[in-house]
Amino acid sequence: MVSISRIKDLGKEFPPRAVIKEVVGEDSNGQRIDNFLMKRLKGVPKSHIYQLLRSGQVRLNSKRVDAAHSLKPGDIVRIPPVRIGQDNPLSRKRIAKSALVSFEVLYEDETLMVINKPAGLAVHGGSGVSFGVIEQLRAQHPDWKFLELIHRLDRETSGVLLLAKSRATLVELHRQIRAGQVEKRYLTLVRGRWHNARQSVRLSLNKYVTAAGERRVAVAMGAGDEAGGMISHTVFSLKKSWQDFSLLEAELKTGRTHQIRVHLAHLGFPIAGDDKYGDFTLNKKLASSATKPGLERMFLHAFLVEVTHPVTGKSLRLEAPLAKDLQEFLNGLDGVTVAAGR
Repeated sequence: MVSISRIKDLGKEFPPRAVIKEVVGEDSNGQRIDNFLMKRLKGVPKSHIYQLLRSGQVRLNSKRVDAAHSLKPGDIVRIPPVRIGQDNPLSRKRIAKSALVSFEVLYEDETLMVINKPAGLAVHGGSGVSFGVIEQLRAQHPDWKFLELIHRLDRETSGVLLLAKSRATLVELHRQIRAGQVEKRYLTLVRGRWHNARQSVRLSLNKYVTAAGERRVAVAMGAGDEAGGMISHTVFSLKKSWQDFSLLEAELKTGRTHQIRVHLAHLGFPIAGDDKYGDFTLNKKLASSATKPGLERMFLHAFLVEVTHPVTGKSLRLEAPLAKDLQEFLNGLDGVTVAAGR
């Protein structure tokens, strides 16, 4: 095993060939452990890094932690030996200029970048098959010394996405998120007629892994403290109704994985187009030629994020108009009724 005292000399040895115990420094204060590992395990597929965390091969202060755990100076991260095959695409593949994505920039200054993320693009690249938002932007700005995601959006979710151009900005906005000082609002279309003008939903959520290795989230069984899981809170407001559908605004009070999707599915109002928790029969109908235009992805759009600027201290309200494909589908609902299957 490699001693802690030699960590500062090991930068060129990652991915490690022996167990390494790295002491977290001030520059990684507040960073998620998965992002911490991704920067150190260059070329290792993200799916494998998550598997290392789930299996307990990565440890923080000798304990298991989940991927979203935030680090503090002085923490000790155990990084196991990792072997990368010579044919790993990430070890040799670069983004061709023709494959670069042009992002709509909603806001940018020397410390912060905000884009309107398109649907169908992951925020992080997968196992070398494709490149995500962060890899795309780093390739487009090779002179930038720092660029990290402040938060995440699911692949099929479009809308406001924040990125930090400095470590201080990343740490401060992570602090605001943990303190509940960041406002996040989404627009989503659900199956069924929603009747309450405003409804607050508080449920405990548990993460689990399917037999196929996919991560999922479910509402914890039981009530109160017996339910276990992570408390999650969403406030839904009704924006418009059709015979079979409702357009809702979802305000996140907590930021759990798949929170909006699981809350709505549990209540019997699955998000249209949701391929994990939705109505699969309905999804096929919505994507067919029977509806013009059809809906070929999940109807979930992050339209507003409000934060306090980490440098100026002023409130920063960031908005992304509803994505074109989603707006066109809503326009079609005004003239065509699609029966919601159950």
